[in-house]
Amino acid sequence: MGDFMNIGIVGMGLIGGTYAKSLRKYPYKVYGIDIKEETITYALENNIVDYGTIDPKSVLKNLDVIFLCLYPKDTIKFIQKYIPCFKKDAIIADAVGVKRKLVDYFEMYKNDDVEFVYTHPIAGREKIGIEYSDEAIFHNANYVITPTKYNNAESLNLIETLARQMGFKNITRISDVEHDDIIAFTSQLTHAIAISLVNSDNGMYDTSLFIGDSYKDLTRIAMINENLWTELFLQNKDFLSKRIAAFEEKLDEFKEALDKNDSEKLKKIMIHSTQKRGEIK
Repeated sequence: MGDFMNIGIVGMGLIGGTYAKSLRKYPYKVYGIDIKEETITYALENNIVDYGTIDPKSVLKNLDVIFLCLYPKDTIKFIQKYIPCFKKDAIIADAVGVKRKLVDYFEMYKNDDVEFVYTHPIAGREKIGIEYSDEAIFHNANYVITPTKYNNAESLNLIETLARQMGFKNITRISDVEHDDIIAFTSQLTHAIAISLVNSDNGMYDTSLFIGDSYKDLTRIAMINENLWTELFLQNKDFLSKRIAAFEEKLDEFKEALDKNDSEKLKKIMIHSTQKRGEIK
């Protein structure tokens, strides 16, 4: 595969639209596929894709690389329905935020005609829809690739090259189990905390009159796509539950220091968090 690849993006929402905008700067032909006619019309009218369709069968045989930017269950359904339609030697890359179930399921469809590469673009916004897609979303963001024993080096390297072209800075290769464990902490737990913080508001005051950047920063992600995130939370509930329990222990430790009026303990807790946060680039 070379510079003149045909690249398909299935699911032209926020992430899919951003994939398309980011890749169109290069000499690839970008195809957009979506179930909504109005989304494809928007993509074509705004020059986000070279070609758009609501009929995957009409273009899949032409595509060298396909990015599936769909919800977890929809990603599986798409493969179930269209696996016979892909071009021989096509590379299919997902964008699902949890990996174990997907890897297990896709390996059932393992064949010599196509190759699955499991990826996770760790980027997004609280808004959804192609109209909010923006190349800046990917700039300097993290991208994770989950190799399996069925992947070849050329395919992994190609996906990594495309990720760098789209603006991702740190690209990490990690197993599906390791991915789901750390993502439960860095992404899912943070969303759970933001949701719980907003929902703990007792409504006694007009909160908007008393908030600063700290509240805004902590709660931005509480504006959440409930359908997508319900799937992600439940598919990773074992790791997420453990991370919540560990967080509860630290919050209880903080509360205990408060209840005991233990200023030294509070200072130690905050010094430790300052040091830990300072280690993150």
